[in-house]
Amino acid sequence: MAASSAALNSLSSLSLPSSSRFSLLPTTKFTFYILPKTSQPFLSTSSSPIIPKPKSKSSDDIDTSFFDNVRPEEDVAFNPPEPPEGFIPPSPVDDGPMETEEEIAAAYEELYGPAYSGVSVLGNDVHVMDSKIKKDTGFGSKGKKEKVKDGFEERVVQVRRVTKVVKGGKQLHFRAIVVVGDKKGQVGVGVGKAKEVIGAVQKSAVNARRNIITVPMTKYLTFPHRSEGDYGAAKVMLRPASPGTGVIAGGSVRIVLEMAGVENALGKQLGSNNALNNARATVVAVQKMRQFREVAEERGIPMEELWK
Repeated sequence: MAASSAALNSLSSLSLPSSSRFSLLPTTKFTFYILPKTSQPFLSTSSSPIIPKPKSKSSDDIDTSFFDNVRPEEDVAFNPPEPPEGFIPPSPVDDGPMETEEEIAAAYEELYGPAYSGVSVLGNDVHVMDSKIKKDTGFGSKGKKEKVKDGFEERVVQVRRVTKVVKGGKQLHFRAIVVVGDKKGQVGVGVGKAKEVIGAVQKSAVNARRNIITVPMTKYLTFPHRSEGDYGAAKVMLRPASPGTGVIAGGSVRIVLEMAGVENALGKQLGSNNALNNARATVVAVQKMRQFREVAEERGIPMEELWK
């Protein structure tokens, strides 16, 4: 029995070096260890034995004596630390000087832009919207737009539904006719189409501002002479009138004359009853009119001889 145990001890510490032809290659050392509670030897290529991992402590071994005296129901008194020497507490916010209304308005305008009251502290234009705000907020897609304040008034003559037949069916749109004018001799007629009524009116107003014409008038706010104009199948006849007569016309002709600032005139629609064609025929008739001084300059004679 003693001989067998001695042989096992000699085998446990036996190391077999592996010979190699080339000295450049590393040599591997094999060592035999006998693990506890096992009768078979274990072959390891490392020089250090395998140590088994210690078992984790059970919950009974954890020290919980610190929480024995803690009661969550009780209110724990807060004892703040004492301030250091030479500590000066800051002054409260309300004790400082009050801000003036101009300072508050300037700060508000710097953050949110000019106020709706129309007063700009920083010198910004209240009626001009920043393009950056349009891109960020998507303003103008379906929201209500502010009217352009350029001195022109707008009046809607007609709004109609128009359909376009396509491969997939019918597309419904709205067509609006708008007349703009400053009632001081400037007037324009425009037309626009859109899927909504508001969009159609806005497009037609922009189109009307691109087609502004000047209406020649006398000091009695009437035409200098007779004139006729036609557009398509519509024909319009315009006549001057004495003061106090008013605008005796109907349909879109009356609207065009009123937006131009004419107060005494006679108008008649001949032919087609189309509102757009009659409005444009009125514009054509007005463009044919000329003032007396223009005719006198063309003829090279003074105004008195032209009157004779």
